[in-house]
Amino acid sequence: MAPACSRINSLHVAVIGAGAAGLAAARELRRESHSVVVFERDTQVGGLWVYTPQTEPDPLSLDPNRTIVHSSVYDSLRTNLPRECMGYRDFPFVPRDDDESRDPRRYPSHREVLAYLQDFAKEFKLEEMVRFETEVVCVDRDGRKWKIRSRSSDGIFKDEVFDSVVVCNGHYTEPRVAHVPGIDSWPGKQVHSHNYRVPDSFKDQVVVVIGNFASGSDISRDITGVAKEVHIASRSNPSETYEKLPGSKNLWLHSMIESARKDGSIIFQNGQVVQADTIVHCTGYKYHFPFLNTNGYITMEDNCVGPLYKHVFPPALALSLSFIGLPWMTLQFFMFELQSKWVAAVLSGRVTLPSEDKMMEDVTSFYAMRDANKLPKRYTHRLGESQVDYLNWIAEQVGAPPVEHWRGEEVHGGYLRLVTQSDTFRDKWDDDHLILEAYEDFLRQKLISVLPNE
Repeated sequence: MAPACSRINSLHVAVIGAGAAGLAAARELRRESHSVVVFERDTQVGGLWVYTPQTEPDPLSLDPNRTIVHSSVYDSLRTNLPRECMGYRDFPFVPRDDDESRDPRRYPSHREVLAYLQDFAKEFKLEEMVRFETEVVCVDRDGRKWKIRSRSSDGIFKDEVFDSVVVCNGHYTEPRVAHVPGIDSWPGKQVHSHNYRVPDSFKDQVVVVIGNFASGSDISRDITGVAKEVHIASRSNPSETYEKLPGSKNLWLHSMIESARKDGSIIFQNGQVVQADTIVHCTGYKYHFPFLNTNGYITMEDNCVGPLYKHVFPPALALSLSFIGLPWMTLQFFMFELQSKWVAAVLSGRVTLPSEDKMMEDVTSFYAMRDANKLPKRYTHRLGESQVDYLNWIAEQVGAPPVEHWRGEEVHGGYLRLVTQSDTFRDKWDDDHLILEAYEDFLRQKLISVLPNE
């Protein structure tokens, strides 16, 4: 932990977004006695987890002038990790036995996650800091501070100055679309998973799904119930891959697409040819900060946002600018909480950062290690196997306990099951001992009053 300073600062801080990251940031900033304003363009908290049946008029979301729908949640979505490891450390994500409308499953629906975030906001009285239906349109330097221009739902603009800005706007709105040779002359329909909600429109179609991680696996299986055939194209598979997946009569796994042709056919690298009606791009998202002006200091190249010290602080603009929630393939809510504790403590002066030069040295070293491991830039913010080390490093900075044994084991096993048992991992598992360890931990900390089934 960095040495503490004798003087504690109380700053005027803007938080952009009231999703899971913004709520965590607001709570931790207020705990450090900062004055906090949270800007939220929606009518409620929850961010990504607020479901809407609406989709964008451009199914690939490439038109910059399109009407933007900020949710990417589809109707059947359930969590990818067990609920007990997902939650904030001192507010566990446990079933609510006092409310029959809630989803008690270990891998609950998106509606249960939203309800949990609403419970969190209510428990810590966070909504009183939120300006709903207020969109941030511009963030500019104003000397050593930041000027924020916001627009209310009735179109009124307002300019305000803040000591610091914490960006928590999420990164599941601006889609990445796969490059398919010949696609411009292919006559079929294309849609990104951002605009997928229910499978009805795919009835009796031959569908190609690009991508086989969480959303790709979910959506392809969702569609099999109504489609004639579903073919998954995955660049992580060897070029000769071609297999019918178990548990379905009309679902095939392929290597990546070789090309698309104007006769409607899709050619895979394995040599297979299908006449397809629709391509669904389950190819992820791009980081997007259209409101942020740093005069070119912060750049985004192949989905690498930088330079950022430990994915949070831009060295030349710390302490006044920070980002919560950029890393992926990790314990999201848990990470939001730790990153927020770090930002709040740094802003108050209770924890210090290295010098700008030292932070840049760390960033440069991190990039060199990434390149030496032959990882593409788009994996810069992917934690995966390194997530526990990263989270423990931040915990050490703020004097928080390290990641619990059960939590680390659950997320490791959860991702393994997701990859190896994609059709059953949410309903079949072999780690009941970790569930018990988690709940005993909650009970010991008096975060729950009884163990389940007692």
